[in-house]
Amino acid sequence: MPTSVAQLQQWLLEPEGQRLEFKEAKQRYDFEKLLKYCVAMANEGGGTIVLGVTDKRPRSIVGTQAFDPPERTEAGLHQRLGHRIPVEELLLPEGRVLIVHVPPRLPGTAWEIDGRYFKRAGDDLAALSGQELREMFAETGPDFSAQPCPGATLADLEPTSIALFRERWAQKSGDTRRRELSDLQTLRDAELMVDGDQVSYAALILFGTRTGLTRWLAQAELVFEYRSSESAGPAADREEYRAGFFAWQDALWKKINLRNDRQSYQDDFFRMDLPTFDEVPVREAILNAVAHRDYRLGGSVFVRQFAKRLEVVSPGGLPPGITPENIIDQQYPRNRRLAEALGRCGLIERSGQGLNLMMESAVRQGKPLPSFAGTAAHEVRLTLEGGVRNPAFVRFMERLGEETLRSFSTLDYLALECLQQGRPLAPQLLDRLPALAEVGAVETIGRGKTAKYILVAALYASLGSKGTYTRKRGLDHGTNKALLLQHLKDQGEAGAPLSEFRQVLPTLPMKAVQKLLEELRNEGVINVLGQRRWARWYLSDAAVFKPTGNT
Repeated sequence: MPTSVAQLQQWLLEPEGQRLEFKEAKQRYDFEKLLKYCVAMANEGGGTIVLGVTDKRPRSIVGTQAFDPPERTEAGLHQRLGHRIPVEELLLPEGRVLIVHVPPRLPGTAWEIDGRYFKRAGDDLAALSGQELREMFAETGPDFSAQPCPGATLADLEPTSIALFRERWAQKSGDTRRRELSDLQTLRDAELMVDGDQVSYAALILFGTRTGLTRWLAQAELVFEYRSSESAGPAADREEYRAGFFAWQDALWKKINLRNDRQSYQDDFFRMDLPTFDEVPVREAILNAVAHRDYRLGGSVFVRQFAKRLEVVSPGGLPPGITPENIIDQQYPRNRRLAEALGRCGLIERSGQGLNLMMESAVRQGKPLPSFAGTAAHEVRLTLEGGVRNPAFVRFMERLGEETLRSFSTLDYLALECLQQGRPLAPQLLDRLPALAEVGAVETIGRGKTAKYILVAALYASLGSKGTYTRKRGLDHGTNKALLLQHLKDQGEAGAPLSEFRQVLPTLPMKAVQKLLEELRNEGVINVLGQRRWARWYLSDAAVFKPTGNT
């Protein structure tokens, strides 16, 4: 809900605190500092940052030129922090005010920027202490993956898996000295040995031998099935991966890729050859299942491959506060120690961008978005559809250019997906349309608050839907004026009231119709006789036949 002037005036009377921050910022404000304040406010329950207001009471509005346009700032915050932070602009007689609405962190989580966790400290910021972080992370119970596995030893871990982890960590960090570390030191540095060098459950999940997992954590397995049809019965191919993640991750992808058909499409002289299942989203889906499933439950992760669909089902529902609707904006690492280890070697980002990558890949390849249909309290069900719905849209995305596509946020991709599918856009997606118009991905029709956006004409032409483009875009300015003149010509000496012109151009607002009539009047083509609701419009050469009594 937009902030009212009355609400802003009320804020001006309140003292600054954990939930309210004022910044004068007449000319500019440092974006990095804004990031840190957003992190600090979220960690302390959320709040509001107001720019363009003096920070000493009695406060007054001085206006700000910072972060114009606000939509770009909102996109930047989302890209850096992985959370949606609405940025609102109020244009007041005293000046422009910018309002940043910071949501609260989820229970058991803390926001960070570049690995640093902040809180408010008077008028400044301070780092959260280790004890404060531990208390936050413990709000929903201890991290299962960080607990020691009683009885497990280094003999239950596979050395080749640890070596692979160590090599990837060295590459990710750029520290080649890590290659020389022993297995034990590698595990210590990764915080996978706990409470006096006891093997953690995270270490077992990542590096466990088959014997070790069978003995200590048998549910930490993944079951793959290939089904050639939807009918019930035994799978055409089935394999159980009961070992640490590093032992089977590549083998599982190769298994899926064996039946990964290529889909070929022709667009003029351009031939597209797309895999049914792209490697990046498939790996991300499996990583998410391994990193975020509930290992306290006895079930296994299931990956079921069909001809054009891949399902990944993992035990445990979505964490508290996470829904299919907000999952790309909120992160909740159910197994924090496990996720941190995967982040160290570059397999996942700590900001939790796995689903974002899956969605962006689906849009670029003209496939349906990942679906959480069927998710329940006891399991998460993620479905990746492999069929290409719209080859022309894929070509359209390619024509935008790789450099442009790299600059897109996930919200940009989702906005294009909604326009292509004809679905209504949520407010945060509407905010992305001006920037998409700048790079030539969408067209703008009209100006200001009445402006609307559609995909560019080239896409509809490649789809063989030029008529659809014309319908969506509407008639151009000159055609609208010509239709008004034709109606007056048909009416002759009778003329026409304003209400009839609304029938001629039903998609235009009243003010737009009146503006067209005024343009025609200024051009000397038409005249108006009478006032207000009694006014009637005539072609100029027809108006002379009207009796003077009607003027």
